[in-house]
Amino acid sequence: MPVPTNHSKPIRTSAKESAFNQLQQWIIDGTLHPGEKLNDTELAKALGVSRTPVRESLQLLEAQGFVKMYPGKATQVTEVEKESINDLLPPLAALQALSAELAIPYLTKEVISLLESTNERFAEAVRLENYFSALKIDEEFHQIIVDTAKNPYILTMVAALQAHVRRLFFHNSIVLTEKSIDEHTAIIRLMKECDARSVSAIMRENWLRAIDEFYSRKSE
Repeated sequence: MPVPTNHSKPIRTSAKESAFNQLQQWIIDGTLHPGEKLNDTELAKALGVSRTPVRESLQLLEAQGFVKMYPGKATQVTEVEKESINDLLPPLAALQALSAELAIPYLTKEVISLLESTNERFAEAVRLENYFSALKIDEEFHQIIVDTAKNPYILTMVAALQAHVRRLFFHNSIVLTEKSIDEHTAIIRLMKECDARSVSAIMRENWLRAIDEFYSRKSE
């Protein structure tokens, strides 16, 4: 099982948290392939930790649906199910729409400036056709809004769904378009105008449109 050794090791986190974060990232970005068998001894060596935090991390990843553990046999990375987009995006769209509404009272000049600069970075990545980077920056944009909403329950649920969406998008080479740039701009404007109903609608559309685009590309 090839495991990269040139990754950055997080600091000021527990061994379990560090191991979990890195393993989840490797599964999401495809470093650890769907169906690949995982060896906790090799992973522990690569991560510079003992086998215990690795085993604990794999248990958490199984609970989240990223790996499947077969007691006494093997642990495997789960397959990427393309049809799961129908289950993932509608609840995520609803939570993101609610976050946009809830964030309005907490908006500051700093938050608005951060959203605008993040969307500028996103637009540059899209126009340069750096779609991998665009996906990451798009997630940053939406995370700013979720963080600003200051609802810990939404934050937890979005994080769980977003990890699976990120994996699905990366593995299927989802391409974000100029339309997303315009929608981000509209979201910022509507939040500044305190138009909760309209910003909720456009945020939901921003996420759900990805389902149609996903299937349209599959049929090409």
